[in-house]
Amino acid sequence: MKIESRICLAVIAAVKELYGQDVTESMVQLQKTKTEFEGNLTLVVFPFLKVSKKKPEDTAQDIGEYIVQHCDVIAKFNVVKGFLNLVIAPAAWIALLNEMNGDATYGLKAVTDESPLVMIEYSSPNTNKPLHLGHVRNNLLGWSLAKIMEANGNKVVKTNIVNDRGIHICKSMLAWQKWGEGATPESTGKKGDHLIGDYYVAFDKHFREEYKPLMAQYVADGMSEEEAEKRAKDESPLMKEAREMLVKWEQNDPETRALWQKMNDWVYAGFDETYKMMGVGFDKIYYESDTYLEGRAKVEEGLEKGLFFRKDDNSVWADLSNEGLDQKLLLRSDGTSVYMTQDIGTADMRFKDFPIDKMIYVVGNEQNYHFQVLSILLDRLGFKWGKELVHFSYGMVELPNGKMKSREGTVVDADELMAEMIDGAKRTSEELGKFADMSEAERSEIARVVGLGALKYFILKVDARKNMLFNPEESIDFNGNTGPFIQYTYARIRSIMRKAAAENIVVPAALNDDMPLNEKEIQLIQKLNGFSVAVEQAGKDYSPSGIANYCYELTKDFNQFYHDYSILNAEGENEKIVRLVLAANVAKTIKNGMELLGIEVPERM
Repeated sequence: MKIESRICLAVIAAVKELYGQDVTESMVQLQKTKTEFEGNLTLVVFPFLKVSKKKPEDTAQDIGEYIVQHCDVIAKFNVVKGFLNLVIAPAAWIALLNEMNGDATYGLKAVTDESPLVMIEYSSPNTNKPLHLGHVRNNLLGWSLAKIMEANGNKVVKTNIVNDRGIHICKSMLAWQKWGEGATPESTGKKGDHLIGDYYVAFDKHFREEYKPLMAQYVADGMSEEEAEKRAKDESPLMKEAREMLVKWEQNDPETRALWQKMNDWVYAGFDETYKMMGVGFDKIYYESDTYLEGRAKVEEGLEKGLFFRKDDNSVWADLSNEGLDQKLLLRSDGTSVYMTQDIGTADMRFKDFPIDKMIYVVGNEQNYHFQVLSILLDRLGFKWGKELVHFSYGMVELPNGKMKSREGTVVDADELMAEMIDGAKRTSEELGKFADMSEAERSEIARVVGLGALKYFILKVDARKNMLFNPEESIDFNGNTGPFIQYTYARIRSIMRKAAAENIVVPAALNDDMPLNEKEIQLIQKLNGFSVAVEQAGKDYSPSGIANYCYELTKDFNQFYHDYSILNAEGENEKIVRLVLAANVAKTIKNGMELLGIEVPERM
């Protein structure tokens, strides 16, 4: 049983014995003792004053005397006003370290057949362009969140909804038809998603060249700029062709559908390469070309039940005025779907496929209103998790040189970004002399692990709700709150363990109760014990940044300890053994924590 649990039971027993009253576990508030006072854990006494009918100091004294006699994990105590500071017995810390040492997944909960099922949607790319920096943040958050929810004892289904239909897809298709000259990924040597992205940019370039003169003419004729731009775009022959292509697609025109399938397949092959490099994946992928029909059927079903209403122009709407919102369009007058309808259809398909207990959507904060409405509509339609769906809303990623625009081709491409991070890690490692005596293959692998670790950690350490500025150079630093700093500490500990093995130092499976511990070692054990708390809190808050912060704090504490105390040259054999066990468990916890962020840790650096 955990130290905190044993103390909690002792406090409950003390209050019952001393004051004749039953108290609940929730009333027992334990926190880490402030550094200026002696102690490891502090009990807040104020909740017990009503039953003790004594001053805070006297109540703390009573409880302290009782639990020292009846709880062997407590060595001594001191009272500071209404706070009871408890000093944990060294043998209890050794027992806790032994418990950690015998459990490879200490701090992580197991998934069972009875575990609730959580579905997490992330990525949601369009098939008219490659993944960019914004997608990188989305995918890393989604993957990490899935790992964290699993570590909290949930079954997890990772899912993706691919936006594979619509006018934006037709723009790329039309541009390829007009200017592609039969280009393929094989003939151009380009990844399929990059190739199709080029034609999306090409469409926009020709479209601008087409409507800008029209717009200028309308403005000269006295029309406002806003009206002139709208009319010019509507009258653009190129846009009319794209709309005609969309109609053909909707009507299942064989030639249009064949081109659509061919170009989408190129994109999917490109996406798969990017996801593999990024280290993310999915258990189930849905496609809007399937779900939009399902959504339309669900809306029509809701219409029949009186949940929605139809306007004179034949469009279908939801009235959300009772929820303090406005009316929401669900089907256009021509019967075509909007994004909301597609999300309803996707939810329906997912609910049929899986017994979902909780649904989490990883989508940027510009869609906050959309998911507020979706939650209401799914609840109306009878989805048991609809009302409580979670929109994991995150901020935008910005760069030192400004925002990204897909149509203009100014996005930060995900593939190029990852390649640059790996190159940067290789250069930095070479400059710091960390690649000595390594083969080229080993150098490349370490550069990959460190470069991608730097990228992932820099993005995930930031509170997801905030906008962030991504700085590649800052992220690759081997000092400070960075991925490489944490990875290097892990590699350093692994090096120590290899040296210990080479010196034939035998580390026992369990330490004796009387093994020596200094204050810094106790603090490290206490920090390690906090991993399970950090994991649980990250699950409650949907917060990968909480895990990143814990990993950094643990790493920082270990490095301070390592600066102050030698491990292999410790003053005595027992001290050496304790420190080796302690270091091994720090490394294990760093590895487990970084894995929750989707970050690998290298054995050497």
